[in-house]
This record gives sequence, structure tokens and C-alpha cells, in this order.
Amino acid sequence: MRTAAQPGRPPVAAVRNTTDQYFGASIIDPYRWMEQPSPELEAFLKGQARYADSTLTQLPHRAELLARLSALDAAAPAAPRAVQLLPGDVYLYLKTPPGAQTPKLYRRKGPGGAETVLVDPDRFSTATERYSISYFEPSPDNTRLAYAVAANGSEKPVLRIRDVATGKDLPETVRGLDWEYARPEWRPDGRSFFYTRMRPLAPGAPATELQKNKQVYLHQLGTDLARDQLVLERGSSKLVPLDPADTPMVLTLTHTPSPYALALIKHGDAGEISLYRAPLATIGKPNTPWLKICDRTQQVRNFVVHEDDLYLLTSKQAPRFKIIRTSLRQPNLATAATVVPHGPALLDNMSPAADGLYVSEIRGGLDETWRVAWQHSAKPERIAAPDAPACFVLATNHLLPGALIASAAWTGNGLLYRYNPATKQFADTRLAPQHPLAAAANLEAREVLVKSHDGTLVPLSIVHRRGLALNGQNPTLLTGYGAYGSIQYPYFDPQYLPWFERGGVLAVAHVRGGGENGEEWHLAGQKLTKPNTWKDFIACGEYLVQEKYTTPAHLAGEGTSAGGILIGRAITERPDLFAAAVINVGVLDALRFETTANGVPNIQEFGSTVDSLGFRGLRQMSAFHHVQPNTRYPAVLLTTGTNDRRVDAWQSAKMAARLQSATTSGKPVLLRVDYSAGHGAGASRQQLNERRADTYAFMLEWLNKEGH
Repeated sequence: MRTAAQPGRPPVAAVRNTTDQYFGASIIDPYRWMEQPSPELEAFLKGQARYADSTLTQLPHRAELLARLSALDAAAPAAPRAVQLLPGDVYLYLKTPPGAQTPKLYRRKGPGGAETVLVDPDRFSTATERYSISYFEPSPDNTRLAYAVAANGSEKPVLRIRDVATGKDLPETVRGLDWEYARPEWRPDGRSFFYTRMRPLAPGAPATELQKNKQVYLHQLGTDLARDQLVLERGSSKLVPLDPADTPMVLTLTHTPSPYALALIKHGDAGEISLYRAPLATIGKPNTPWLKICDRTQQVRNFVVHEDDLYLLTSKQAPRFKIIRTSLRQPNLATAATVVPHGPALLDNMSPAADGLYVSEIRGGLDETWRVAWQHSAKPERIAAPDAPACFVLATNHLLPGALIASAAWTGNGLLYRYNPATKQFADTRLAPQHPLAAAANLEAREVLVKSHDGTLVPLSIVHRRGLALNGQNPTLLTGYGAYGSIQYPYFDPQYLPWFERGGVLAVAHVRGGGENGEEWHLAGQKLTKPNTWKDFIACGEYLVQEKYTTPAHLAGEGTSAGGILIGRAITERPDLFAAAVINVGVLDALRFETTANGVPNIQEFGSTVDSLGFRGLRQMSAFHHVQPNTRYPAVLLTTGTNDRRVDAWQSAKMAARLQSATTSGKPVLLRVDYSAGHGAGASRQQLNERRADTYAFMLEWLNKEGH
């Protein structure tokens, strides 16, 4: 929900300086008061929202862009998401049908079978709350479905259980679930499941307590939730040490003959996990005999169990990862066999099927797929999807041979294939038909390497229409992320077509802090090395100017969430390089991020002000603290949602206030506030189209201005 648009000027935020002392440094914060809810903050946000809406809706191209985006929705087949492959040639997936605002959960038997709606979140919606599906997990026999819905992008999931045959929900609902990592885990009986939930926040407790000391419970269907059994928490077992910010999960191995269950420990937002195993029959009983498989020092990111074989994806002494194998009954990583060795390509993921392990790797910026049969002597074999430069594993099922393989490209959406390992043939599932406008868009993509400030070569993907004139006049959007070791994969998004149709260039910077070149690449843009993230981004912008794709007068930068650090520091370090910037739900006051509910798990990635090195790193990456008065900043559009649980809205509010008071360029600084949105999850089709129309119109307006 957006506020009613009104002309005028944005409200001016009151300045009330707060001074903090960090290791001899005095840090002044003029807008600390915004971090606490108050009528004054609400008035500021609403005033900013009205001004932003008024400005954006009056931009010359905005109405036609929104109409075009809506038409693209109507013309395009809806792409499925979260696809699961089940026995009996059954597919489960989320898809937004024509006319709907949010995805529904569908069931389909065979490529040509009819779709059946399993869950329609609209049945929960009211006049003020719009629900979306967060996730779903079928029971082992596929007769029941655990699914979660959340309202208005809040990421506050409510778990329900549906009887697939009747289409009706069972009476129980589970609230207070972990909303980021843990999913319900069915036991083999299909009548009970483990789940991880957060402790209720005590009255007056700080927000930082919300994600601490999570607990794992066991629920039996048809029983009172208040009687659920606590099976794992901090301090409940000396054999499974837990830190306050850890997220524990109990995982069953229903897909393969095994008497064991696993405890997986996620350490905040760090990629490395810890694993323990114990007999399933002992879980929840006193003195469960948990046996450690690995802790963080083994640098394990993912695992697969097949019978007694435990496969681990690890970066230990292998920065681009390797796959090793040990025994689940007697695990010993020191003597583990190497299944896929460390090499020049990046091993990205692995998924189990009945016939073997399917492995995704990245080579030269493109995805490749390999298969390793379960026999210990088997060698990896390459799987190449037809008519596609890249393909990756979308889904497997341990009970079924083969895999769902998706082809991918920047220039057109790939197809979704069912791979048959016996015949080595691909069959189009017809779940993801080609977009009817992809060919007509006439796009081409280039992969280049850009020399950064320290000589490091940074991958840059550049997409535009064929025949683009390299005259420096092209409106260019440079986007990036660079955190958590995340990878920016090639993808085709038809919602970019209006940008390309207006001569726009899309450039994706694969900066350090991401994972495109492995764990070393990630660590080279983390904490004290974080400046490499925005300096790589700046180097990519300079390359686009040097090669005459654009000029600073026609260049826009964009970053989202943790990518707010990237774009925020890029425009505060090089405001002359960009004519416009878009900062979506961004981390902008890094020094204060750890005081929020989601800041605690992020200490693993960004650091903490409680130690001097952590403070030094956070001070470098805090864009809010690098805004200088009387500076010609680019036009800036900041977006936020008031239901955001990951990055609080005050992060964007403080940055907007500081930029508005500091800039002398005459270009606007807008704070776009959505009162029915969060961090992005669960956004409706209309919300997405309006936000994209606002973004394109804003950039086109300020990239077409003469001068800079």
C-alpha cells in the first residue's frame, strides 16, 4: 500500500546529535532518534512517501512503463518456482497465473497433465492483509503437505498442514517459526515432524534477542502444540554446543535407508555448517548420543546422504570447493575419499537422485552439470542441455532417477528438461515455455574481465540489444551484490524488456564478497576487505565509460539489501561517476545494523563494533557515515517496506535524511515507502510492476538530463 500522492517538498528531519565512542573515535549520528518507533518517525516516513509518490507518478515515462510491464505479465507464460519432483511423474511448483497477484501452489502429473491448485493463499487474505506462500514440504508418502503463509511480505510464517486427498487443512497451525533457514522436517511415519522456532520475545526485551537461542520441537499431528516435545536447544546437550545466534535443525533421512537423523547447525549467516548424527529413535530422549561429523573448521557448505555414504561439499584447502565422501556410521573427514577434486571450475551445488549425485559447477561464468554414479569407482560425466550455453540442476528426488535440468542465459529464458540417465536424453517438461518476446528482444550478452583498483580481474556481464552503438549515450544500469558468497547467475527477466526497448544496457558486476570465484573471492570482500566490493563496482562503472557504452551522465547504479553497502559506498566515494542510484531495502548504517533483530546473525559476515577490527571494517562500509555536506550527489531513489524483518526501514530513512541535507546537485533524493511490503518476499505482481516502473522512470529521467 502506498500513500496518497501529494505535491510539495519532502519533510526535513530533525537533527539531534548522538555521539558514540568506539576505540577512541567519536562517531556522531544526527538521526539516532529514527531507530525507535514514534509519531515523529511515522510522520517523517509518511511525508517522505507522499513526496516520493507524487514525484514518481508525474515522471514522463512512468505511466507507459507501468502499462508495458502489465502487458508483459499478460503476454508471458508464468514461470514456475520452487519446483519439486515426486514419484509418479508428479510435479509441485509455485506459479502466478494470469490475473493473480501472488503465486499459488500447483500439482501436475506428467508434462501434459492438467494443473491442480493445491494451495491458494488468497483464501487467507483480507481487506488489509495479502498472504503469500513462504514454502512447502510434502510428507514422505505425499499424502500431506506442510506449507507456510505470511501476510504483507512480513516473513512471519504460519505453518499449516493440508490433507492432499481432501484439500482441507488439519486444525493445528504453528507460529513463531524460524523464518530464514529452517523448514519443517517430516519423520518417516508422515504423522510427525521436527520444526525450529524462535523464543517469544519478552516484554521490553531488545530486538536483538529475537533470533537468539532458537529451539527444535517435535510435533505429532492431531495433538496440542503446547505439548510438543523440545528436542534440541542451547545447553540441552553437551555433545552439540550452540552459540546464541545459531539456528539448530533436526533432519531425517526418509529418502534413503538409514537409522540416523542429523542435527544441522547454521551459524548465523555464515556459509559453513556443523553436522551431528544420532539414531532417529533416540531423538528427544535423555542423553541422545549425538556424534560430531564436522564443525565450522571443516568448512562444509552442503551434504548428501546415500545409504551409509555421506558426501560433503567443502572449501577446506579447496577455495573453489571439492566433494568428499565418508561413512555416516563412522564419519572421519581425515580419511574421506575425494569424489570431485578441487579444480579451475567452481563447484556450486550437489543434489541426490536414485542413480547418482548431480553436481552444478560454474566455468567461465556459465553453469555446467555433471553426474557421478553412486558406485565408488564412478567418474564424473558431463551433461549438456540442448541448445543452451549453460544448464544447472533445478531439482532431483533421491527415489527417482535423473534430474530436472534448467538451461539458462541472459538473452532468453531457458527450458526445463527432465534428464533420463539411462538414455542420456532430455525431454521438455513444458513447465517453462519460451517467452514469446525473448527472440524479438534481439539481445546479446558479453562476459568481460575488468581490472579493479588492485589489479584483480572482476567478471562483468553486459546485456543489450544487438546493434548497440558504442557512443557513450546509452542509459546504463550497473547492478551488483557482493556478500555471503552469493552468486549472480545468468538469467532472463522479461521485466527488463522495457529498459532494453529504450536502448538501455544492463551490466551485472560480479564483485568480491560474492562467490563467483569461490570462497577466496567471498573472503576478499568481507569485513576488513569489504572495500574491494564497492571498488570493484566502481571499476566496472569506469570500464563501461571507457568502452563507450555510456558516460557518467548516463550511468545508474543499483544495489539491494546487503548490496546497499555496495551502491551506498560507491556513490559516497565516487558521486561523480553516477547520474542516478537506486538503493533497495539497503544496509546503509552498518555501524548500527547489529542492534537490529537481523543484525545478530549477520555479525558473521560483516563484523561487530565490540572489537576494534570489527569497528574499523564496519566504519569503512557504512555509507551513512560517509555522506559529506555540500556534495553533488546523484539522483537517489531509496526503497523500503515497513514490514521488513531483515533490514529495518529506519536504515533507508536515515540515509535519505542525510543525503537530502547534504546534496547540492539539485537532483532529488526520494524515499519510496511501501506499507504493505517487507524485504521483497511475498510482493504482489502489482507491487513488483509499480516498483519497477518507478525505478525505470526515475533512471530514465535523470540519465537523460544534459550534463552531470
